[in-house]
Amino acid sequence: MDNSLNIFDLMKKIAIYPGTFDPITFGHIEVIKKGLVLFDKIVVAVSDVENKNYLFDVDERMEIVKKALFSDLKLNKKKVIIISFKS
Repeated sequence: MDNSLNIFDLMKKIAIYPGTFDPITFGHIEVIKKGLVLFDKIVVAVSDVENKNYLFDVDERMEIVKKALFSDLKLNKKKVIIISFKS
């Protein structure tokens, strides 16, 4: 799956939703669903800070988020991008 942004994305309203998502909650999901009404695309950015103790590692959290949003809720993969970042 290609998660990159292209030139047409520059003309869209894009939201960035950063968080640890450790794990993703119903509150996170509600924010994402409501954001999809307001924005053309949402980037869910999963934080990976080294000095924090997480319940799940970043790869596990990303898989949990993907399963919740795409498998369970069937959200459009073209409208939601999931990335990780170090802060």
